[in-house]
Amino acid sequence: MQKFDYIKHYKTDAEEFDYFEERPPATAHDERRVREYILSRIPKTAEKILDVGCGSAWLAGKFVPKGKVVVSLDIALANLEKAKEKIPAKNHLQVTADSFFLPFSDNSFDIVVASEIIEHVTSPEDFVKELFRVVKPGGKLIITTPYKEKIRYALCIHCHKKTPLNGHLHSFDENILLDFCDCPELKEKNWFVFGNKALIYFMTYVLLKFFPFSLWKIIDKTANLIWNKPVHILVEYSKKK
Repeated sequence: MQKFDYIKHYKTDAEEFDYFEERPPATAHDERRVREYILSRIPKTAEKILDVGCGSAWLAGKFVPKGKVVVSLDIALANLEKAKEKIPAKNHLQVTADSFFLPFSDNSFDIVVASEIIEHVTSPEDFVKELFRVVKPGGKLIITTPYKEKIRYALCIHCHKKTPLNGHLHSFDENILLDFCDCPELKEKNWFVFGNKALIYFMTYVLLKFFPFSLWKIIDKTANLIWNKPVHILVEYSKKK
């Protein structure tokens, strides 16, 4: 079997698809809630943040104006050029690198975020370990990903083999993710599920988009108590001081 060349794939992906373009309303609302959940887990004391697979550089957009140092990291230079153009600031740095081999010393960042990235990588456990390596003592790694996703496939017209849609290689739940990090520096692991499928299916974003995160969170949690079908999971790995 031919080895998956993920570096070439995602460089091409960035050239073919625009991660900075406006999203459809339902997708935009879902992404907004994922981002708000991540932001709710980042302490105000964090000064240096690494955004792995930075996408549209939304994290830099939130923290750079506050004087925080944000490093937007992506394997594709095309995404980083757009990120720099979108948020040109001395405290917004752009680094192109393979996330399995980060060009940073141990204990470099207060917070490391990888949002909706781990489902794409070839070796999730190695990915988590490398990201956790660069977290400072007292800091944490935050990861979000689809929850218990049923991966769908299409038949590739070139190789005539099954190809996962959206490049999703893995499906995760809390048990799988929590097993990925068990090093001596680990202080604790927390996880949260959110984004109810029924609320998404019935297009409640038309109304819920007007609700602040705190109120939306209550509604979403109640919906998952009634019909336990969350769409996302957030896991955070905290490092000892």
